[in-house]
Amino acid sequence: MTNRQPVSAADAPKAIGPYSQAIWSGQELFCSGQTPIDPATGKLIDGDVTAQTHRVFDNLAAVLVAAGLTLDHAIKCNVYLVDMADFAAMNAAYQTRFSAPFPARTTVAVAGLPLNARVEIELIARRA
Repeated sequence: MTNRQPVSAADAPKAIGPYSQAIWSGQELFCSGQTPIDPATGKLIDGDVTAQTHRVFDNLAAVLVAAGLTLDHAIKCNVYLVDMADFAAMNAAYQTRFSAPFPARTTVAVAGLPLNARVEIELIARRA
């Protein structure tokens, strides 16, 4: 018997593989990585890493709302960039989505992301 409870948000891109948008495990919500896909079209948005970072957070926020949470419940984020030259722009967009105390975070460069996205972000949130 598993204690994993899936979360599905209609306002976020549908999972394109054998995974859930998010999974509850006890009081923690593990959100799958989101890329800057427009859920209305299913296509990657146009724009630079700033626009893409905001779309990613819109997608993550939709998943959190479906779980009864907000970005204020985030405790850890993992950010994946295809080019570390985008770090400053991503970071500027990122900081507009949180207030202190900020979630813990890891940012790494990767060789590539689905649909040639410039950024992907996953997060863990916790019910209060």
